[in-house]
Amino acid sequence: MKASDLPSQDEVLTEELKDPEFRQEWDRAEFARAVAKRVIAYRIEHELSQAELGKRLRMAQSAVARLEAGDREPSMTTLARLARRLGIQFHIDITPTGFQVTA
Repeated sequence: MKASDLPSQDEVLTEELKDPEFRQEWDRAEFARAVAKRVIAYRIEHELSQAELGKRLRMAQSAVARLEAGDREPSMTTLARLARRLGIQFHIDITPTGFQVTA
């Protein structure tokens, strides 16, 4: 089988989201994934390794890796630390139908 014959990431995700258990977990981790994307974007933009970002945040590299994995919701304390030490903002909208993190 050639790589070109494999389904794309979007195709795999679309198929996986049909499974109710997978969908529930995907929706549960939405907030954590949004924060992870912000942290990863910051690190790439500033050309930092996880260890270097950890030093800025006064966190272990493993803690940065967990944040970037996007499967655990960060605490408000962690969000405040990210905002203070990196100068980034988190705008969180919480509604009856869900929540959204924006820049």
